[in-house]
Amino acid sequence: MPAPTAATFVFLAAAILAEVIATSALARAENFTRFWPSIITVVGYAISFWCLSYPIRVLPTGIVYAVWSGAGIVLITMVAWLVFGQKLDLPAVLGLGLILAGVIVINVFSKSVGH
Repeated sequence: MPAPTAATFVFLAAAILAEVIATSALARAENFTRFWPSIITVVGYAISFWCLSYPIRVLPTGIVYAVWSGAGIVLITMVAWLVFGQKLDLPAVLGLGLILAGVIVINVFSKSVGH
């Protein structure tokens, strides 16, 4: 397995961003009956998966998926809260904190990430 480079993490960040945009648009696509949110959703997920194909070649699949999904969950929830006015209760905030802590632990302490 080749060593990760800065590009590995740029592609992972781009995959996370594209997935957050796609999922935010999916919430507005109304079962794919609205044209632009539907297009943004499909294109966003396509870009996200394409970007994921790079870090998965150089990092363990489970680590890539954990970071991608964990960061995505936290960011999508922040978008829903800040942009769409969705409310969060204490258990939701605590759970999101645990997800974020897990992503940080993986990136800072795991030797599997290799940076």
